[in-house]
Amino acid sequence: MTLHQTIARVTDRIIARSQATRTDYLSRMSAAAEKGPARAHLSCSGQAHAYAGAGPDQEALATGSAGNLAIVSAYNDMLSAHQPFARFPDLIRDAVREIGGTAQFAGGVPAMCDGVTQGEAGMELSLFSRDVIAMSAAIALSHNTFDAAVFLGVCDKIVPGLVIAAQSFGHLPVVFLPAGPMTSGLPNDEKANVRQQFAKGEVDRAALMEAEMAAYHGPGTCTFYGTANTNQMLMEFMGLHLPGASFVPPNTPLRDALSAEGARRALSLSALGSTYTPVCEILDARAFVNGIVGLNATGGSTNLLIHLVAMARAGGIILTMEDFSEISAITPLIARVYPNGLADVNHFHAAGGTGYMIGQLLGAGLLHPDVKTVAGGGLERYTQEPKLTGDKLVWTAGSSDSLNDNILRTAVDPFQPSGGLKRLSGSLGDAVIKVSAVAEKYHRIEAPVRVFHDQHAVKTAFNAGEFTADTIVVVRFQGPKANGMPELHSLTPILSILQARGLNVALVTDGRMSGASGKVPAAIHVTPEALEGGAIAKLQDGDIVRIDATNGTLDILTEGVLARAPVTADLSHNQAGMGRELFQSFRRSVGSADTGASVFGE
Repeated sequence: MTLHQTIARVTDRIIARSQATRTDYLSRMSAAAEKGPARAHLSCSGQAHAYAGAGPDQEALATGSAGNLAIVSAYNDMLSAHQPFARFPDLIRDAVREIGGTAQFAGGVPAMCDGVTQGEAGMELSLFSRDVIAMSAAIALSHNTFDAAVFLGVCDKIVPGLVIAAQSFGHLPVVFLPAGPMTSGLPNDEKANVRQQFAKGEVDRAALMEAEMAAYHGPGTCTFYGTANTNQMLMEFMGLHLPGASFVPPNTPLRDALSAEGARRALSLSALGSTYTPVCEILDARAFVNGIVGLNATGGSTNLLIHLVAMARAGGIILTMEDFSEISAITPLIARVYPNGLADVNHFHAAGGTGYMIGQLLGAGLLHPDVKTVAGGGLERYTQEPKLTGDKLVWTAGSSDSLNDNILRTAVDPFQPSGGLKRLSGSLGDAVIKVSAVAEKYHRIEAPVRVFHDQHAVKTAFNAGEFTADTIVVVRFQGPKANGMPELHSLTPILSILQARGLNVALVTDGRMSGASGKVPAAIHVTPEALEGGAIAKLQDGDIVRIDATNGTLDILTEGVLARAPVTADLSHNQAGMGRELFQSFRRSVGSADTGASVFGE
């Protein structure tokens, strides 16, 4: 199938735009690779320190006869998605010993859950944790004793942070090992209904707690299609997982076999062998375009608009919101997974999953087929699915037909003709909106604004019964420089209630919404942010704003607003508590949302 002309044109534009930065990056990676296996350059004393705790692997490490694999893990047992990683280090060590290799636990990285911190002060550390994770992984690999690495991570900021770190050590092969989703519990739509009932005072907290525990009930990733599961999809579309690895449940024989094979595969790709494939060669412009296509075709998390930009820049590739918007316009939405549908990721996987989707999109000319991957053989390999035959892991042809057309459709008969991610631009600034779950009648909202400086004030106004007419809720001073750009997902239940009452409501914010953003239109990531004097800082209650997702515009209709001086806000309450005082330098140095909201430079 011929590559779609828009995919070809946008890819060429990215390559041209990135020529200088990408050339510099690849030059640095080439220089690192030319030094050869790292351990040979260490002093005997340095090597002895590195191997002292390696037990039965000491001799192989000391003689240099084996490839050495770094394990970098986001394990903790507070978060269900990362709890399964407790077993992985021993499994990985055993697997690589089978091929004469060694593996060492190089280091751990923090993993926080936005689901836990929604609406709390800790949420203001969430986005910054991505860059902390990148730095933590860099420290883990900085001992320079490794020939390849496996990265163990799943959730919101963890995978993007690990990818940024992988780019910094781009001369090494890297394979990402997922943990898999928890088994299906209380359906997501039922859980959401109980949340709305609680917000309206119709059920008590005990009923809410019962519903939440029935939904989040065991080890593995949350089963709705938020940022965590969007990350897992991307790792397949971008060739960093083994084919079909993303949505195999934890603590199963197939998951263990995939994890063991991923570790062996990482070592086989090192410079010690004949198939050297460093991660810098996998993560090129084509891989990122493939990721953007996957994001749109699945109706994935809006958080990845920021993360993909930051991930790409770490490898010298410059993405813009225009790239996302143009690709979205020609990418069909062929998956319906909650909050874009009723199915969860286990249902999605059973219906054909990522392998089916990649096959459909390759057939439509919407993906670059000839990319490098950790599996080898181009992206076509990722249409296959893993199976166990006895105790042997094999890949067989995946389904070319959807097994449930309420969850997965063909590229020629999609749920929607476009992916639903839109760039908005106008007198209020630049923003993005996701409309894959928004009814078409709400794609254009024109209404007076109510302006707030934090989400708690919105909840107070709601509880006081102040929202009685069409309203665009503006929550400002939520950008990366103001307070770390927290998600405002805790506003979803009350905005959904107002919409259900027949009001035309929307959200405009310089913060983030969520990987689980749903049926209420939300213009998010507004830049310039309020703290930078953006137009959002000039709005007053009653000003008329129009959000038009159809035409991609975000405009202030009230005359004279832009002539006003921007307001300021008392942000002293954001400066300390829950560790926020430690991140003052991050708030000062962080870039804008459209450049990835990273502390590593614009």
